[in-house]
Amino acid sequence: MGYLERGLIPGEEIRYRAWLHWSVILRPLLAGAALDLAGIACFVWWAVSPRPEGAASGVGALPYVGAALLTVGGLVVAAALIRRASTEIVVTTRRVLIKTGILERRTIELLLSKIESVDVTESVSGRMLGFGRVVLRGTGGTPETFERVANPLEFRRQVQSQVDALPAGREKSSSS
Repeated sequence: MGYLERGLIPGEEIRYRAWLHWSVILRPLLAGAALDLAGIACFVWWAVSPRPEGAASGVGALPYVGAALLTVGGLVVAAALIRRASTEIVVTTRRVLIKTGILERRTIELLLSKIESVDVTESVSGRMLGFGRVVLRGTGGTPETFERVANPLEFRRQVQSQVDALPAGREKSSSS
């Protein structure tokens, strides 16, 4: 059970779950791979370099630099994977809930009846790969922007359908 499931109000149900698109890990993956290749190159260079007669093998900074590059490359990739996995986006029968982070957590809760608009921006690559920027605007609040949300048009459609499903006694607002 995720963080958002534990925070649901009695009678509230999750209707849709969105994710960050896999492309959020693409740049860190490429950067991590470049660092790892540089680290491996350090080890290979150290291994094939001729050593002066009588010099102890294993002496020199190159293996340490290689190990540091491999470690940093792995950490860059791990951080991106954790960022993607630690972001939860749900549309419930009453609210839109978004949680990011593990150690430093940020949550946003917007009541469906208070949502003024859901704006979606998709670049050409975003349209082809299925991701975009989503901006949620609530009454009297500042816009909340989320980058690289997978299937942003479906997310907007789900929010709109839940706003339309609100009981007639609640104030409805239009979504664009």
